[in-house]
Amino acid sequence: MKTSLLDGPQWAAVLRIGLGLWWLESFRHKNLTAWIKRQAGINWAADIASKHRWKAVGKGFDAVVKPHPKAMTWVILMSELSLGLGLSLGFLTPVAAFASLALNLLYFVLMIHDWAEQGQNLMMVLAAAVVLGTHGWQVWSIDHVIGWF
Repeated sequence: MKTSLLDGPQWAAVLRIGLGLWWLESFRHKNLTAWIKRQAGINWAADIASKHRWKAVGKGFDAVVKPHPKAMTWVILMSELSLGLGLSLGFLTPVAAFASLALNLLYFVLMIHDWAEQGQNLMMVLAAAVVLGTHGWQVWSIDHVIGWF
């Protein structure tokens, strides 16, 4: 396929890098003091889960997340940072793209009552699916240099 400036694998890499930068921005824009000291993100999610229309979501949140707010805060923060670095640098790219897809889908389940406001997350799901489908690690990636995948 002939495109302007770049070929298909290079455009897939551009999308991969852009998705990685998006994850890094998700990490960067958080108020880390509020997130770490007060578990603000976990408290916000707990409030939404407690009112969720699917009771299984609230029960699952109460069983898995609520007992460990500090640990889950770090899981979220380090997930966003790791996904950002992995996708931007092209390191373990298929794993990072799949985890990106999964994390956004989990967020959609939590926010099912308000999908219309989740355009950013929907675009991140689409970008991760395209990165996976086009093997967006073929160029400009650590994976390519090492010869993985």
